Amino acid sequence: MANPKLLFDFIRKWEGGWADHKADKGGKTNMGITLSTWRSCGYDKDSDGDIDADDLKLITLDDVYNVFKKHYWDRWMADHIKSQSLANILVDWVWASGSYGIKIPQNLLQIQCDGIVGMVTLQTLNQTNAREFFQVIKEARLKFIDDICRKDPSQEVFRKGWTNRINDIKFVG
Repeated sequence: MANPKLLFDFIRKWEGGWADHKADKGGKTNMGITLSTWRSCGYDKDSDGDIDADDLKLITLDDVYNVFKKHYWDRWMADHIKSQSLANILVDWVWASGSYGIKIPQNLLQIQCDGIVGMVTLQTLNQTNAREFFQVIKEARLKFIDDICRKDPSQEVFRKGWTNRINDIKFVG
């Protein structure tokens, strides 16, 4: 079964520290965690009565791992995915793009696209040819990036980084 620490190491490689790029739809971000994500699952780290950018700037690697594990890895029930490579590319998609990283793969698996991973999703996924489905997911992610940039040219500034990240996820057997 897949191991979350292997993907977390990959995510840490691609996520920097503090960022607040004007074109980034995620807004203020630290180590890959957006302020809206931190508000939904974090806490008031500086104890000033609110959860804001000051709190986000104080998050630790342990905080990031806890958010990753509970809200991304577990959302895909990835402990039950047989292929580490599939777990990596699927959970990373949810990390990068939210529920699209579940709904599009469900569509590709030709099952109900509800954005919720349950036994049907897991069983269907685990019965696929992992190497072939990995490639299908990779191509779908690249198409997803193309669609984003076509619909909103302001996102073109991120295309190379997004594409490099996706291409850095390798099928390892």
